[in-house]
Amino acid sequence: MANIGRFAVAGGFLAMLAACSPQGGMNFDPDLRGWGGGGLDTAAAAAAAAPRPMPDQRGIISYPGYQVAIARQGDTVASIAARLGLNAAELGRYNAIDPGAPLNPGAVVALPRRVAGGAVSSGPVNTGPVSTGAVTDPFAGQPAGQPGGAGAGSVKATTLPASSQPQQHVVVAGETAWSVARKYNVSVNDLAAWNGLAQNMTLRVGQRLLIPVAGRAAPGPLAAVTAPGAGSPTPRPPSSAEPLPREATRPANTQVATPTSPNLGQQRTAASGNGRFRMPANGAIIRTYEKGKNEGIDISAAPGSTISAAGSGTVAAITRDVDQVPIIVVRHDGNLMTVYAGLDDVAVTKGQSVGTGTTLGKARNAGVLHFEVREGFESVDPEKYLN
Repeated sequence: MANIGRFAVAGGFLAMLAACSPQGGMNFDPDLRGWGGGGLDTAAAAAAAAPRPMPDQRGIISYPGYQVAIARQGDTVASIAARLGLNAAELGRYNAIDPGAPLNPGAVVALPRRVAGGAVSSGPVNTGPVSTGAVTDPFAGQPAGQPGGAGAGSVKATTLPASSQPQQHVVVAGETAWSVARKYNVSVNDLAAWNGLAQNMTLRVGQRLLIPVAGRAAPGPLAAVTAPGAGSPTPRPPSSAEPLPREATRPANTQVATPTSPNLGQQRTAASGNGRFRMPANGAIIRTYEKGKNEGIDISAAPGSTISAAGSGTVAAITRDVDQVPIIVVRHDGNLMTVYAGLDDVAVTKGQSVGTGTTLGKARNAGVLHFEVREGFESVDPEKYLN
């Protein structure tokens, strides 16, 4: 009864998908072998097919009984025919496709008769369409300006053994990629990979398909070996086959022991500085004073927050750095000066008297105020003067 219910739900879902197709579901033919625990076995179809043989440098795969050409990026039947010295109209009729129609990279074009092959390619050859007429094919040992079918006899054709020759299937009306895969008991993904099918698995009447040659069964997750740089298969999570290991996990609300490091904020006293100035921004010190490297301290300041004078004095200068960011210098008693860099919206003018806490401007979007204390022109550690 459980399986009947599952098939009923699936039937409704598939009917909805079929109604959404442009043909009203006539071409909707998914591969549901093995779904729902029924008697349809998908193990044979899921066996990994052997990789399609590499084409030679002109894109030809030679089998004992026939040859096929593999389309490259931007290829058409006409460009393949020109490259191989064949008649474009004849090649198009043989494959039931217009000679000028663009082909998917990797698509298979069956040849009506044999042509001389070239050396097997060690990788993809990014050669675009070739114009019709006289063809120069450096991979076939041709002299310049000679047609593709002539002068190639100096290159020995490579023919694969009979055991590796796949069957050919000519598509008839009503067939889909899934129905062809079921007919030959192969994976529809292997069928698509061998024939360079589009993502929507579209077939055309008269199209010639190579049926993948059965390979060995796909290895399990633990036995999988991948080539360097190809990535590793995702490991099976332990919980899919066995319980998770027992772990003594501490509850999140367990009290944490107080760290032994001292709290520097609580230990700071008036002896740490003479308390002459107050912090110009409401934030923490994120970079300390280091003579010759950082002539002041950096204080975190929320963008738009107020930057105020650290003590009473007179605005001695308002200048800008190389990025045109304002810098304010305030002169105090005792030959002291404070410097404020990294602020916007300057609220004071040169020569203006300010008191402790007077607004100088606003913090910039960078969120950092640079603050210096100088005795004359010599920088000193600002923390010695902050209360």
